[in-house]
Amino acid sequence: MLAIVGPFVWILTQSFKYQIAIYSGQFPFTPTLSNFADVLLGRRSDFSANIANSLVVAVVSTLLVLVVGTLAAYSLHRFRWRAWVSGAFLGWTLAFHMVPVLTLLGPWYVAFRELGLYDTRAALVLTHVTINLPMTVWLMRAFFREIPPEIVEAAQVDGCGPFDAFYRIVLPLAVPGLIAAGILAFIFSWNEFPIALTLTSRETATVPVAIARFAQQYEVQHAQMAAASVIATIPAVLLMFLGQRFIVSGLTLGAVK
Repeated sequence: MLAIVGPFVWILTQSFKYQIAIYSGQFPFTPTLSNFADVLLGRRSDFSANIANSLVVAVVSTLLVLVVGTLAAYSLHRFRWRAWVSGAFLGWTLAFHMVPVLTLLGPWYVAFRELGLYDTRAALVLTHVTINLPMTVWLMRAFFREIPPEIVEAAQVDGCGPFDAFYRIVLPLAVPGLIAAGILAFIFSWNEFPIALTLTSRETATVPVAIARFAQQYEVQHAQMAAASVIATIPAVLLMFLGQRFIVSGLTLGAVK
């Protein structure tokens, strides 16, 4: 807990200090909210716009990941694919998930410049969907495997088509999995740094990139950087607090019979 909570507490205390108090290592110190005001309301700060960029990218990419990943996972679980087809697809997603993101930045940069999507939110959405989709497919497939197939068969006997059975019966039962996958995808997208650093400029930069820019060539604004970091953790902490039981159940599903 000290290794995890300690750095966060340290950054939290720095966010309430004046810059001179940080340099001199004052403790105890006189707290101030000027750093948060400077980050959110300062004339030179675009942090509010960066928060909006991160929210749009994270929300849109999470929704797309859930739609595509859920349909793909249900197809692999329910439909009669050949064993080698589903195995090859799942193996490919797992292998792709293990590829370092830095190896993909060069090709993505060139591709998005040629397509006219460089420095756009759409480029970030597409890349975040790509890197979060394998996790969602594997997680949702584990949830679908826990739903008894007799329930779907009974719904089809009662007159439901394949899509109606999925939409009315299976999907409501898989809500905990959707919540777990959605929270993880949102947090990964919200915290993603190297892709956003490579594919965005000042206008479309996300929160992690904006925080890094408080460290300039001739000056490091430690107080403002700490305040921005605290603000950036709020959405992730709230989501993890509200959905932790779904995340734990999703990550441990199938571990014990």
